[in-house]
Amino acid sequence: MSVPTLAVFKLASCDGCQLTLLDCEDELLALAGRVRIAHFLEASSAVEPGPYDLGLVEGSVTTAADAERVREIRAQCRVLVTIGACATAGGIQALRNFADVAEFARAVYARPDYLDTLAESTPVSAHVDVDFELRGCPVDRGQLLEVVTAFLAGRKPDVPDHSVCFACKRRGVVCVTVARGEPCLGPVTHAGCGAICPAYGRGCYGCFGPSGSANLPALLPLLRRDGLGDREVGRLLRTFNATAFDRLPRGESAGEGEEART
Repeated sequence: MSVPTLAVFKLASCDGCQLTLLDCEDELLALAGRVRIAHFLEASSAVEPGPYDLGLVEGSVTTAADAERVREIRAQCRVLVTIGACATAGGIQALRNFADVAEFARAVYARPDYLDTLAESTPVSAHVDVDFELRGCPVDRGQLLEVVTAFLAGRKPDVPDHSVCFACKRRGVVCVTVARGEPCLGPVTHAGCGAICPAYGRGCYGCFGPSGSANLPALLPLLRRDGLGDREVGRLLRTFNATAFDRLPRGESAGEGEEART
């Protein structure tokens, strides 16, 4: 039997999720014995042509060239998995979606006319079918290895969709909201980080995006109780997964107006 092939691709991103794969070190060496890494420019300049059995894509679609490239990647990969907040939700660069990208370009670049960019930063799934989305900024190394080995073994990845609060309970971490009145997005955020921030006494800021059962209307009164106004709530939700959190219903009493989303 032929050895399965793995390809890793990058769009608009910081490379952090690819580095997470490289940081697996011993686990990656073991994986390399079971799969042929055919395309991974972060690790090697040697590239084999497709098709590939499994493709991992990091980064969001921010240019017309990205959109065309991701369609080519989809055609080359039997299974396509997006990794990280950029690929699954548009990333921090998706903050452009709530403003005028031309105005941003004029403020930052001396010659914005040189830029060739789309008005919005979008996840890969907005352009092609995706077989699995792995959240995080960056992704968790354990979850990443689970996804890779699961697809190579022909089974569904065992990546739970519950919230960070479950991870806090498992670690025995005292709830920062209950004990200290610290604003925390843990109740609505997808688990995967191991509750790092609450373990060090600060509230979760949602780097893994919304959990499968996120109930934002129930959380908003607690955030306001802990001192956040509509504008501060909007800023808390608009970081690595801004577009994903923005899609969550907030309820009539939550301030659905523009001020709450600024």
